[in-house]
Amino acid sequence: MEKRVFVIGLGLIGGSIALAIRRAQEDVTIVGFEINEERLGLAKTLNVIDEGAVSIVQGAKDADLIIISAPVGQAEEIMETLVNIEMKPTVIITDVGSTKQQIMSKAIHLHKKGVTFIGGHPMAGSHKSGVSAARPHLFENAFYILTPEKNTPAAKIEELKDWLSGTKANFLIMSPKEHDELTGAVSHFPHIVAASLVHQVAAIDEKNSTISSIAAGGFRDITRIASSSPTMWRDILLHNKDTLLALLEKWRIEMDRVKDMIDTMDSDAIYSYFNSAKEFRDGLPVKQKGAIPSFYDLYVDVPDHPGSISEVTSILAKEEISITNIRIIEVREDIMGVLRLSFRNEDDRKRAQICLAKHQFESFIEM
Repeated sequence: MEKRVFVIGLGLIGGSIALAIRRAQEDVTIVGFEINEERLGLAKTLNVIDEGAVSIVQGAKDADLIIISAPVGQAEEIMETLVNIEMKPTVIITDVGSTKQQIMSKAIHLHKKGVTFIGGHPMAGSHKSGVSAARPHLFENAFYILTPEKNTPAAKIEELKDWLSGTKANFLIMSPKEHDELTGAVSHFPHIVAASLVHQVAAIDEKNSTISSIAAGGFRDITRIASSSPTMWRDILLHNKDTLLALLEKWRIEMDRVKDMIDTMDSDAIYSYFNSAKEFRDGLPVKQKGAIPSFYDLYVDVPDHPGSISEVTSILAKEEISITNIRIIEVREDIMGVLRLSFRNEDDRKRAQICLAKHQFESFIEM
């Protein structure tokens, strides 16, 4: 019997989940809803969805699976709408939000209605956004966290896993509280730090604009995540308030410790501080996808002569290897420049390195 999936929100995440479901499930019709009609039309043109719904009511009433792919603030409003809709008693509703405790508290009204809601958070992303960037393999080998209620039947959790099997993600089950604490530490808080670093440089820029040129290199790289959606991060910080306030207090204590080490010129303590951080960081999994999207960068040595960059891009184009970003790191007269190429995934980066080596271009991957 044909099943129906209703995806609310057709951006990168919602579109990628839809494509992953399509490649793994048979006899399924994927219905999408978007406030932006142009995006809805594009999703249909790209075969991300089969049909477009004119309203949440229309799309939800016959759905077997409903995926809320919207920022956490909007997701709450959508859940309030779903409470008042007559749906199949067997339907499963899930979301993709980065915070879970507040979302799960909203789900109580759905549970009272007899509807199964299982919180979800696919921990993967891309440098690109929008449904045109959606890929069925976006979540491969990534962690996909599910936060069911304590009384959720195990069969329903397994059913949702089966629906999402096409993502080829690694599913983890945890409580909403545990989820928010862990993602707060490895995702939410780093975004605050990145934004604060940018604010610090912006304040200096008001007095000395030279800093903008200096910051264009490594500083821009380590603060990439500060370019994320302000609306999304506003909602995340408000939803994960308690966790982040606790982390900020711990950070204040940590910075006071660093301040004391510098003030007392304790060279041994400073060395130990950076060395222990290096050892822990170097021990983190390299290939495992985490809370912050990985950047699959390849650094290519290119000679400083006309046409060298176009030669590199032509080689990759012939091999049908897509580049998501390209940047000249360093070019000086009479010496090699460094070209940083960014790719969608590890496989594309490996292929690029191999084919460039065949054309005598040296390259390296920075760990």
